[in-house]
Amino acid sequence: MIENIETALSVTGLTEYIKLLLEEDPQLIQVWVTGEVSSLHEHRVGLFFTLSDSQGQATIKCVVWNSQKERLLELPKLGSEILVMGNVRLYAKKGEYQLTVSQVLATGEGLQALRYQQLKNRLASEGLFEKHLKRSLPSFPKIIAVVTATTAAAWGDIQKTLSHRNPGVKVLFSPATVQGKEAPSSIVKAIERVNIDGRAELIILARGGGAVEDLFCFNDERVVRAISVSSIPIITGIGHQRDETLADLVADVNAHTPTAAAEMAVPSYEVMLIEHQQRKERLVASLKQRLRYESDQLASLKNRLKNLSVNAASIREARVKTLMLKEKLEALDPHAVLKRGFSVVRQTDGEIIRDSNQLIEGQELTIQLPQGTIKIKVTEILSE
Repeated sequence: MIENIETALSVTGLTEYIKLLLEEDPQLIQVWVTGEVSSLHEHRVGLFFTLSDSQGQATIKCVVWNSQKERLLELPKLGSEILVMGNVRLYAKKGEYQLTVSQVLATGEGLQALRYQQLKNRLASEGLFEKHLKRSLPSFPKIIAVVTATTAAAWGDIQKTLSHRNPGVKVLFSPATVQGKEAPSSIVKAIERVNIDGRAELIILARGGGAVEDLFCFNDERVVRAISVSSIPIITGIGHQRDETLADLVADVNAHTPTAAAEMAVPSYEVMLIEHQQRKERLVASLKQRLRYESDQLASLKNRLKNLSVNAASIREARVKTLMLKEKLEALDPHAVLKRGFSVVRQTDGEIIRDSNQLIEGQELTIQLPQGTIKIKVTEILSE
């Protein structure tokens, strides 16, 4: 038993060897550990606590140094279930190992909230939630598609609301699972089905009320991206009031309930009738006002005519002057001169010939007669 005594290790040597094994192991350089905080002590250099498993059969000591505390998303609390990330370190003086913690997360709903926020931030950085990407809904859609579960109360509520508000709207149903693990892929397929069909002008994605965990499918990245790439505008009508899902944020319009989504989708037929009647009344009132104005103008003109001092003598005098002016105009009419046997000689550019000196032999001229025009050529110029 004492044959290999020469190879004995010192306490420091053994401790250093174990330290090397622990701290250089790639699985332990960054490891996630979950457990309950069974003890907690705040020291001037950091926060010391112990994590225990649910049966209390194993514990591990942990430390968060002060330099790291502000970076934690969650602070350890006595008795709380947490998820920590850290690396294993050996404390040589006591021969103990501990977990040096760099991050702390709450388990359960807290962890879900963290994942939600991380995905939300990543999608927001891509611009998926930008307002300028939101499309306007059609004012008077003729065909609307609804994506929800076949047995969901939301489907009945939407049908009832659309029928009441506008009986002429045609509704297409694209069934989907809206709860559970299969829900995200089912919703994506239902949205794609409507887009491929191409008839709908608007999509309502709906689900009735439920627990927060029932709505996780509407925070799935696949669903969010399916909504963002849809060529048809989408209204979400997910029955929850407390929180917005990522599907709500990426949709063109979101409502808090399926019924509210249906109300946003189509205008009320009764309201349209009232608005039409109001427009008709405004038009009639405008026409009546214009008619009164024109009638007043006509009455004013009639009064002005009555006040003009016109007698029979002035009318006869005006007629005589008119006849004299007419005779003068007829005498000056060049066509009247042509009718008396005269003609007008012009050069090809339209200039009237008044003197033979303007002419040369071979020059082309036009002669305007009482009836028609002839073209001639000068063969000889005679002296006056």
